[in-house]
Amino acid sequence: MTGTGLRELKKQRTRDALLRASLELFTTQGYEHTTVDEIADAVEVSQRTFFRYFASKEEAVFTIQEMVESHFMAALRARPAEEGPFDAMRNAVLSSWDTIGEAIEAVVPVELHMRTYQMIESTPALLAVHLRRYAELDEEVARLIADREGLDVDADPRPRVAVAAFAGVMRVTGRLWGRGEDPSLEAIRDLTESYLDHLGPALAADWRT
Repeated sequence: MTGTGLRELKKQRTRDALLRASLELFTTQGYEHTTVDEIADAVEVSQRTFFRYFASKEEAVFTIQEMVESHFMAALRARPAEEGPFDAMRNAVLSSWDTIGEAIEAVVPVELHMRTYQMIESTPALLAVHLRRYAELDEEVARLIADREGLDVDADPRPRVAVAAFAGVMRVTGRLWGRGEDPSLEAIRDLTESYLDHLGPALAADWRT
């Protein structure tokens, strides 16, 4: 490996160590009670080094979530053009859960990712950011769906309506997974598949038939 390659590997290891330390401290003693100095001390680096990799504690919190979202968007862009909107989103999210595990585990344990999700949901300042990020992702997905279907997202409400229904299911399954006892990706994948498969019947006019 060249000198440049070794330097990049060292930087990646430092970043990963800072991220793991951040999430462990956030989830054990609370986001607001954790300082950047404590995170840096845990990795035996300076505060300046932390800010070289993360602009803020908030950025560290959402790093893995951003990885998951980017993975989903890439999977959605790769879906065959002949798939309808719901099928494309369903298949993209399920295939994402099939393949994202290795990427997450390379940085943090999946169990730590689940604890971070629970911590976000129970921390008002982070939950507000979480909901804003959801809204931004929903809009990005709606525009992608509109492009797939050859529609003007600002003239035709269907892409945003479809994404709102899909996103609602994803938020419900995320919360249920976060409250559950099984932190595995298989658990959230199975839960997601089950709830998405009930989306059509839930939107039916008569639930008694």
